[in-house]
Amino acid sequence: MSLKSVVFAAAAAAAFATSAFAGDAMIMVHDPYARVSSPTAKAGAAFMEIMNKGAADDQLIAVRSDVAARVELHTHKESGDGVMKMMHVEEGFAVPAGGSHSLKRGSDHVMFMGLTQSLSHGDAVKLTLVFEKAGEIEIEVPVDLERKAEGHGEHTGHGGDHSGHSN
Repeated sequence: MSLKSVVFAAAAAAAFATSAFAGDAMIMVHDPYARVSSPTAKAGAAFMEIMNKGAADDQLIAVRSDVAARVELHTHKESGDGVMKMMHVEEGFAVPAGGSHSLKRGSDHVMFMGLTQSLSHGDAVKLTLVFEKAGEIEIEVPVDLERKAEGHGEHTGHGGDHSGHSN
């Protein structure tokens, strides 16, 4: 096993164990990963499952990272003519008490626009998730450029490297 593989596995294990407590909210992040479509991409995305093991609903309201000029919560919506359009979700995503919310390709996700560094397979991205009740949770998200979509549309169906997002 290469050193890069060991570091990648350690980052993934650390991210899996991430949790935060605030009042009745207990947020856990499962299986986070980030992707770009090419080494020269100006944008990328991160995906994960956010679980709320607490007794109160919570809301993911923002996200921050130093790897991009802008980091936003995004989703895909049909524009009425059969074309999927990506858009910023200003209100964020609800994470119900005792439930979860998945950020996945072709759906809700974290969007990195104006990357300040390349994201290579095996790297780790520092990401701060901001919740209405649980507060801030800092995680390290492994970059996995080999992962296949899990029955979802590829995240590249609307322009490849996301360069259509302006900075």
